[in-house]
Amino acid sequence: MKWYASINLAGGLMLAALCAAQAADFPQRPVRIVVPIGPGSSMDIIARVLAQKLNEAWGQPVIVDNRAGAGGNIGAETVAKAAPDGYTVLFASSSFAISPSVYRKMPYEVLRDFEPVTQISSRGNVLVVAAGSPLNTVRELVAFAKARPGQLSFGSGGGTGSSDHMAGELFNMLAGVQIVHVPYKSGPQAQNDLIGGQLSIYLGGIPIQLPMIKTARVKPLGTSGLKRSPMLPEIPTLHESGVTGYEVDVWYGLFAPRGTPAAVVTRIAADVTRIVRTPAMAERWQTLGVEPAGTTPPEFRVKFTAEIDKWRRVVKAAQIEIE
Repeated sequence: MKWYASINLAGGLMLAALCAAQAADFPQRPVRIVVPIGPGSSMDIIARVLAQKLNEAWGQPVIVDNRAGAGGNIGAETVAKAAPDGYTVLFASSSFAISPSVYRKMPYEVLRDFEPVTQISSRGNVLVVAAGSPLNTVRELVAFAKARPGQLSFGSGGGTGSSDHMAGELFNMLAGVQIVHVPYKSGPQAQNDLIGGQLSIYLGGIPIQLPMIKTARVKPLGTSGLKRSPMLPEIPTLHESGVTGYEVDVWYGLFAPRGTPAAVVTRIAADVTRIVRTPAMAERWQTLGVEPAGTTPPEFRVKFTAEIDKWRRVVKAAQIEIE
């Protein structure tokens, strides 16, 4: 059987050499980044900034293809059905880890049909109340909400199943309160109703909240990371304010179709990580309200799998389901 082992070894070495050659030669034609929402959002802007830098690094066109609709499922399905060669990738947000638990029927399975490539960026949320609210701390809010179950409300900019919605439901679950969800099409709409007194709290992205915080139109009570946000270092986290274990990281990341050669996935991840971690890009990310990340494919797979499990528990507790 030595000859059989020798053939297997030779075959393995040839395959490894072929994969290495594929990665070294990648890309040899235009690369498409599918963004599952319309143009103009912060997600779209970050994708286009990244595409420009990859264009410069690779010497090939990197095209942003907006495929909006069905809560991001249209864009994701496009990538799931694309050739597994690295030339079509998905630019997804943390909502991609929520969708499998929220939607009853989906045209793909996230862990079966996609290869996590790399986490690109990270962003925190901040819980705010209207400037005139009598509440000044998270502990006061929790006590107030426990005394009035179902009487307070929180808004989400993105509707049912969005990351904003899940951030509020996680707060309900960990704080042991019943604050009612009110869906909005955008964060600014929810923010305006908070200021106008139609909402009790809003737990949305720090970037869109920051101007209102600086002009004292809303009052920040706590941020969503386990560590304090560098954008609001004076504001305690929800975790340190008594909502133990609370953490919401709103991230962007790249995914390739399942079956994309590992060497190509690793090459894309390495090039993206190098780009997002340059000082110039880090400064650009900060103007958009996000922090650069950059991870290896195995690191991102671990995070993505943990996020799916986390949000599955929250969705089950909140009894959320979308057809």
